[in-house]
Amino acid sequence: MERTSRADGRNPNQLRPFSCTGNPLHRAHGSARWAQGDTVVLAAVYGPKQGTRKGENPEKASIEVVWKPKTGQIGRQEKEYEMTLKRTLQSICMLNVHPNTTTSVVLQVVGDDGSLLPCAINASCAALTLVGFPLKHLAVAIGCGVMRNGSVILDTTTAEEQELKSFAHLVFPHSRKAVGPKEAKQKDEEFERGLITSITHGVMSEDDYFNCIERGLAASSRISEFMRKTLGKEASSVDA
Repeated sequence: MERTSRADGRNPNQLRPFSCTGNPLHRAHGSARWAQGDTVVLAAVYGPKQGTRKGENPEKASIEVVWKPKTGQIGRQEKEYEMTLKRTLQSICMLNVHPNTTTSVVLQVVGDDGSLLPCAINASCAALTLVGFPLKHLAVAIGCGVMRNGSVILDTTTAEEQELKSFAHLVFPHSRKAVGPKEAKQKDEEFERGLITSITHGVMSEDDYFNCIERGLAASSRISEFMRKTLGKEASSVDA
């Protein structure tokens, strides 16, 4: 059996404690505070407001993503996060429901202790659910790291990320209906499977990659279950 000693005492598949607070920002149309350990992101949704940005299809809704670092100016890494988030959210949102509108998703980094992008994706998805934006399915993100000894660990911290050989940020789809409490008991095989987004960095073998996907998928179901329980009441009132 694989043994990997982690500084915080977790086993390789163990996630940090996570929490989600719905609508902490009263001026936003919908918002969520998502925390995984000491990594904390606030996601605020504004819109949909009339009109799309120049160059975007007016027959569909437009998703705008704005990333705000904890300190300093936005850099190359943050721009990449914005693009990845935009593409991910575009793939899960039903863009034909509100044509010729723009919905803005603003991410404020409150704390960063690793797995920042997955945390931001989870926060964004929770905020969109709370505002009632029509989604094809719920997206759940998880970070997987490959250590130099070949071990795969989940939900990496900043200190661990500095020692990784490679990592994958994976986003899995789950049925949109699974957010509501009435559907919470649906069987796993009824959920949509596959990958929405896959970002890899560093040297990763095919075996390592598929190991990350297998581990990540198992972890995503735990996060999804937590998200369903946390957002269930708000989601059911939206769906009603």
